[in-house]
Amino acid sequence: MNPNFLQTPIPYLKGVGPNRADILKAELGIETYRDLLHLFPNRYLDKTQYYKIAQLQPSGADVQVVGKIIHLKTVEQKRGKRLVATFVDEMGQMELVWFRGHKWIRENLKINEPYVVFGRVSKYGSIFSMPHPEMELLSEHQKGVKVAMQPIYPSTEKLSAKGITNRVVGKMMQQLFLESKGRFLESLPKTILEELRLISKSEALFNIHFPKNQELLAKAQFRLKFEELFFVQLQLISKKLVRKQKIKGLPFEAVGENFTSFFENHLPFELTDAQKRVIKEIRGDLGSNAQMNRLLQGDVGSGKTIVALMCMLLAMDNGFQACLMAPTEILAAQHYNSLKELLGKMDVKIALLTGSTKKSARTLLHNQLENGNLNILVGTHAVLEDKVQFKNLGLAIVDEQHRFGVAQRSKLWHKGSPPQSSDGEDGGAIPPHILVMTATPIPRTLAMSLYGDLDVSVIDELPPGRKPVKTVHRYDANRLKVFRFIKDEIKKGRQIYIVYPLIQESEALDYKDLMDGYESIAREFPMPEYQISIVHGKMKPADKDYEMDRFVKGETQIMVATTVIEVGVNVPNASVMIIESAERFGLSQLHQLRGRVGRGAEQSFCILMTGHKLSEDAKTRLQTMVQTNDGFEIAEVDLKLRGPGDLMGTQQSGLLTLKIADIVKDNQILKTARYHAIQLLKEDPRLEKEENRPVRIAYAKMMQNKTIWNYIS
Repeated sequence: MNPNFLQTPIPYLKGVGPNRADILKAELGIETYRDLLHLFPNRYLDKTQYYKIAQLQPSGADVQVVGKIIHLKTVEQKRGKRLVATFVDEMGQMELVWFRGHKWIRENLKINEPYVVFGRVSKYGSIFSMPHPEMELLSEHQKGVKVAMQPIYPSTEKLSAKGITNRVVGKMMQQLFLESKGRFLESLPKTILEELRLISKSEALFNIHFPKNQELLAKAQFRLKFEELFFVQLQLISKKLVRKQKIKGLPFEAVGENFTSFFENHLPFELTDAQKRVIKEIRGDLGSNAQMNRLLQGDVGSGKTIVALMCMLLAMDNGFQACLMAPTEILAAQHYNSLKELLGKMDVKIALLTGSTKKSARTLLHNQLENGNLNILVGTHAVLEDKVQFKNLGLAIVDEQHRFGVAQRSKLWHKGSPPQSSDGEDGGAIPPHILVMTATPIPRTLAMSLYGDLDVSVIDELPPGRKPVKTVHRYDANRLKVFRFIKDEIKKGRQIYIVYPLIQESEALDYKDLMDGYESIAREFPMPEYQISIVHGKMKPADKDYEMDRFVKGETQIMVATTVIEVGVNVPNASVMIIESAERFGLSQLHQLRGRVGRGAEQSFCILMTGHKLSEDAKTRLQTMVQTNDGFEIAEVDLKLRGPGDLMGTQQSGLLTLKIADIVKDNQILKTARYHAIQLLKEDPRLEKEENRPVRIAYAKMMQNKTIWNYIS
């Protein structure tokens, strides 16, 4: 087959033409033969059996019957007419019914000719009927490509309106296979095909579109899913290897005074085994002469900040500066304050840079950064401004990285140190080591696909003394009991969050919900005995900060808020989180909100309030929250409920536009694909061996197409 055959523009395929091509492009993104070939069916109808009319059951299933039309009539009904054909075989008779398109159908039907009809059967009285059947003359049916299982392709209203039905798409597919003679280039090496007993690429593509039976269809699906995930992994892993070979890292060889002094004299508590393991993994990277690119996952409150600080002290011990970037001012300020507190009286110069830093303070800060007097900079996006220049940035830490765009993260790269020696190959700066932190647990399957080019570390235990938050689900009818419980907690000196959902589409409605809630709480908890803070999106930032501040200082006992209470706000004395209309929140959001409490040594509680009407998904979410505090378990359930696109938020949802594989359902195939991609690249990193030629060619084609994968991380 001509290697460029699949690049042929789709209008050239017989039966398509320019008009159909325009609709196919607009609705399904199909521009070339390759795009059409990779339009995989959503489901299949089993056409392996032909039924006799006497065998039909009123099951609502799609069936196939061979017979003849012996009579046609038009029947008047309340609205319009229906066309009815009497259809018979040697054992009985049934009706075929059309409610529209009568004229065209009448002109084209042949009386007393054998037809194969296919459709859903229903029963009226003693007569079976089939509305709007698919019909084909038996003579034509016997000539066509034998499709035992009929594929049903993705469609849209516009396609149907323009007459591009499932049957038309099927005909296009048949034409494509006729023109290509069903021969397609193999893209996997013989070793993998044999080891996994995979069918060939040509067989797989034929059987995904024209399966002879269930068994061949299953083999075709496995082969194509494996291949798709294999190339995704190959791309991520080879990117990681290239980076480790080509991109030199700053050598952090010494463990010096700053790290040791902090470890011995300033550590507020014993590190958990998980924290020790993660620090060891990071130290291995920093001493390896390759640039570190590591993702650090740890649930809310697992102690990522201490790990980050110890890594920054390592940078200082090796003569470098470090920076920590957070997505919001509140979070940046909180990181800055907790780092200052942890450092105590150590001789470490640390500063905070955000949008609200005054000009005079900025000028001083810029000078200190450039002359190397400032060791650690904590900040928001402001750190990325061109004016911010480091003398020698060695380590950049990004918190909650999914909140930053790819272009923003790459700016950090260019704030690196000058080359270490005159023979620096490209004379460019050596990029800093990068540590990406997230408290949003990412399920393993998704991490392998989204961050497969990063090394991943996980802190999977809480510091000693932390008690897991007790979570309960209560209906609105129990509200008075919940209020009594709040009063008891306030008597013990604790503080309470009450959170209302925020749905962007309807700010006015959210605001009304919040104010109604606030009024009922103010009635139940009157001043001066109780003080209440309120925070919502319509407030000015200064007012918001003032209210937050009162709560942090303990001047108010109750904080009523929409979900603007940011990731990471730390009030150790707050021990109760009440989430109103909890069914309106996603799982990861519920888990993040619950993480606002349980930060002190006291027992904390999370109460999920809902009405009685709950969807099945909502019940699953609430049940999961009550049963487990494990962020990874929650993330797995969330992934099953919502799918990968939603889970990563809008910026990332385009990343996993897989054609046939599903990283949730096919996670076993994903693991197999990743294992084989790693093995292949270990033995042949540049894909130079003759046996890997098919992979090399397919991979080069993928890279030409500049898939979204090129832009990750």
